[in-house]
Amino acid sequence: MPKVAYSEESRENIRNALVAVGLELMAKQGIQHTTVEQIYKRVGISRTFFYSFFPTKEDLVVETLYLQQPKIIAYVKKLMSDPALSWREAVRQFLYSCCYGEKNGIAILTIEEQQLIFKRLSEESYKVFREKQTRLFGEILRNFGVRADKGNIDLFTNLSLMVMIVRRAIPDTLPLLVPEAVEETVDFQINAIVDALEKRREVKNVKEAGGREQKKSVGKVKTKGEEERESKSGK
Repeated sequence: MPKVAYSEESRENIRNALVAVGLELMAKQGIQHTTVEQIYKRVGISRTFFYSFFPTKEDLVVETLYLQQPKIIAYVKKLMSDPALSWREAVRQFLYSCCYGEKNGIAILTIEEQQLIFKRLSEESYKVFREKQTRLFGEILRNFGVRADKGNIDLFTNLSLMVMIVRRAIPDTLPLLVPEAVEETVDFQINAIVDALEKRREVKNVKEAGGREQKKSVGKVKTKGEEERESKSGK
């Protein structure tokens, strides 16, 4: 059977389709339960052709994570602009949806998947991954109304990923934790994260309000020249 010659545009379209289908399947059934075969058959290409785009499944997984980032931000904005939700309810719903990502179309890496992907990433790819991860969590914080400085981003990244990953890890990867208390544990951890964010949100608002007042005060201070002119004019 003669080989089909694909244009660069056709290859780019196929690559984009692989990433989109990969994200769809991984979000629905989990990354571990999604196979390369399921993906390339959905797109309509062969296994060999698939590997001309992605050397391993892990390489594809990283691209799917990048693809879903704008969707996550759009979801955050939708929740934060919902007049029926309070700030606390919106933030809590976002975190809860991520914890149960398989029910909400959000792909979350398990502990094992993180280890596999970390081994596959080159130093440069790891740097890119970290940069995109930082931008994502920073943008989430900004939409929450929380100052997106490095300290807040790092803490929020760890706290939110920990609750998502641990929820997925019980009981298979973490068999000594109590599976019957998973949902209560998730609720407790999410509430603790929301409490921490709310305090930082209040601090941000106080600082910004103080800054505005300071600017107003500075605006009222007269220069020496202005004072001398007013003194001469009898004001």
